[in-house]
Amino acid sequence: MNIVERAKAPTPKFFKVLRTIGLALLAVSGSIVAAPVALPAVVVTVAGYAAVAGGVLSAVSQITVDTSTSSVQAQEDNLRNKKDEVKPETDVG
Repeated sequence: MNIVERAKAPTPKFFKVLRTIGLALLAVSGSIVAAPVALPAVVVTVAGYAAVAGGVLSAVSQITVDTSTSSVQAQEDNLRNKKDEVKPETDVG
């Protein structure tokens, strides 16, 4: 399973919640870093680390796959159908 298939596969509910938390953390910290007001260096530094943590949390949560039997069976059926598709031959004559 490549990274694109993992990203498109169903995500467990727990990781959907973690992804949402990560995106919120990323948004809040991004707005603090980009604030037009002079903020203490410690606040900006912590916001930068929070942005990285939110991005990593969201990315890892997105590529986590639900391995229950129904979703795995659906993915296998989907792959099998793609392999069974017949591509029409083109006439080069």
